[in-house]
Amino acid sequence: MARVIALVPDLLFGSHVQGSLRAAGHDVVLAGDDAKVRERLAELGEARGAGADADADADADATVLVVDLTDDRFDGAAIVEALAADDVLRGVGTLAFYSHVDAAVRERAMEAGFDLVVPRSRMAREGAALVAGLAGEA
Repeated sequence: MARVIALVPDLLFGSHVQGSLRAAGHDVVLAGDDAKVRERLAELGEARGAGADADADADADATVLVVDLTDDRFDGAAIVEALAADDVLRGVGTLAFYSHVDAAVRERAMEAGFDLVVPRSRMAREGAALVAGLAGEA
């Protein structure tokens, strides 16, 4: 099981992503903007630190950040670059999805350092498996 932070502002698709990931056993929280992503990552970081003393399972769960690159209200690639520059993404898998007709967005996301960048349709079909792969689950 992975802990997933999903930056997916589209309510309908966000609900779909959240539902499919939860059905696969992942713990999912939606974040509406980069400030919420930072907040959630900080909370998980604190939980991992406390987990060493309190609960060994807390360290076993991987964290994955899922980012919607189809939303014009934010630049998902820039957000991930900033998080990486601040060393906030250490040990966090990153998954982005984009509109299949927007090759420039895909290229920009790859340059930003996402671990995996897929079309939105693939995210809809295989999101749970993609997250599991990034979380190192068999």
